[in-house]
Amino acid sequence: MVKLQGEGVSAGIAFGTIRFSRNSQPQAEKKILQNWQQEIDLYENARQKALAELLRLHAETTKKLGEENAQVFEIHRMMLEDPDFNDCILEKIEKEHFSAEYAVETAAEQFSLLFSSMEDEYMQGRAGDVRDISYRLLRILQGKDVIESMPAGNDGEKIILADDDFTPSETARLDTSHICALLTREGSRNSHTAIFARTMGIPAVIGLGEELDPLLEGKSCIVDGESGQVFMDPDSQTRSSLLSKQEKEKEQKQHLEAYRGRESITKDGRKIHICANIGGIRDLDLALENDAEGIGLFRSEFLYLERQAPPSEEEQFQVYRKAAEALKGKQVIIRTLDIGADKQAEYFHLPKEENPALGMRAIRLCFQRPDIFRTQLRALYRASAFGNIAIMFPMIISLEEVRQIRKITLDVQKELAAQNLPFRKETPLGIMIETPAAAIISDCLAEEVDFFSIGTNDLIQYTLAADRQNRTVSALCDPYHEAVMRLIRLTCQNAHRKGKWVGICGELASDTSLTAEFLAMGVDELSVSPAAVLSVRAAVCETGSL
Repeated sequence: MVKLQGEGVSAGIAFGTIRFSRNSQPQAEKKILQNWQQEIDLYENARQKALAELLRLHAETTKKLGEENAQVFEIHRMMLEDPDFNDCILEKIEKEHFSAEYAVETAAEQFSLLFSSMEDEYMQGRAGDVRDISYRLLRILQGKDVIESMPAGNDGEKIILADDDFTPSETARLDTSHICALLTREGSRNSHTAIFARTMGIPAVIGLGEELDPLLEGKSCIVDGESGQVFMDPDSQTRSSLLSKQEKEKEQKQHLEAYRGRESITKDGRKIHICANIGGIRDLDLALENDAEGIGLFRSEFLYLERQAPPSEEEQFQVYRKAAEALKGKQVIIRTLDIGADKQAEYFHLPKEENPALGMRAIRLCFQRPDIFRTQLRALYRASAFGNIAIMFPMIISLEEVRQIRKITLDVQKELAAQNLPFRKETPLGIMIETPAAAIISDCLAEEVDFFSIGTNDLIQYTLAADRQNRTVSALCDPYHEAVMRLIRLTCQNAHRKGKWVGICGELASDTSLTAEFLAMGVDELSVSPAAVLSVRAAVCETGSL
């Protein structure tokens, strides 16, 4: 037996045969050609084909994995239409007389290196997207319109697929009827491989390095996606132990199904709302399928990303209206624009910042761009006439900010009333508690808003002065740090004294080891990823005396 240790990024136990991906990445031969106009035509035809492919792939991935996961292919479309990327390729064809294939490959290497050298982890991730785009263009230029098939295996064979890493295009096309786990030599927890694997519910282990050798092809294998352990030719004891663990996981899933359709009520009779976090309108089905009691966080910034200009009022109104109507009276909390830091949109022309997490982002950007902010608020208030919408504002640090928000919302309401456009005047307004400043003055803030939602991801990094996007210090982001717990407890106490409710919408909300403690603090709502709704409900229902 050979045991490999990597990083588990998608939990679960998988038994199968290890197969290495047959997708060899296309390469271009260096060619210098005089008929550069013909090469430009070849490139443009390939680019148009690639754009059409990405449209289809976006639609397929949306249906299979949800809108948030499909957004990567919108990023690819934007890159293919990016003037800098295209000008670089065309310049190599016109001035250096490179063939279209070689121009694409060298330009992609140039841009990939540029992104890889950036400090921001989100931007580093774009290097992989550039490579994916270039592979697509090269395949088309070489007459290979479709990515080669993944290994199918023998009849009934379960495959554990291995490679250096998988591009978004490859991962989105995986057939999970026979591919039961993923292994990579490289990758990160936030890679598309990891995210897609979690969405599809298959185990994945990354970072196995050179030990993941192609000579392992065809070996019997067991993957533990929780511990990151991979066993080749496992002995009977290891097989028996992991079979037992797999059975316990199945039993746990069956146990959770018993909570579908039940109210989230503690043994002491206290009602807690278990809601879902979503990244777009197409994630609503996933939230409802998993029995969420509402939407605790609708990340509206995904409407603003991967496009050349901000969405119009009408476009936003239609999206928010659909969300409100789909929930049929259940509350939909929509967070206003949270662009900045790790989420960038080029048309905002934000300057490069030394520490963007502490810079121009979220509500600060909205105040700086009141035209965009007011457009979103108009759309939100108009949609409020069609369902139970609440509006939430991120990155608050002061009472003055909340009062400025109140003034702007009143102005927007007056505008709508003057235009005889229907809206719900009593639409609840809440704020995110994600800075220590907001938590400490939460007694004052509670007098101005209808509810709080604690964003633990940012609260942790700001409280502990450790950038969660920086791998060298991310280990310092201890979610269980007493300082973080005290700020959550203080926020709950101050909110309840003013008769306001408190939710948690950060990742800690789905940590069932903390559920009882959060309820003891007075948390009224937990908003989690759709897949975690039933496990959190079970934890709530099994919580006794608080």
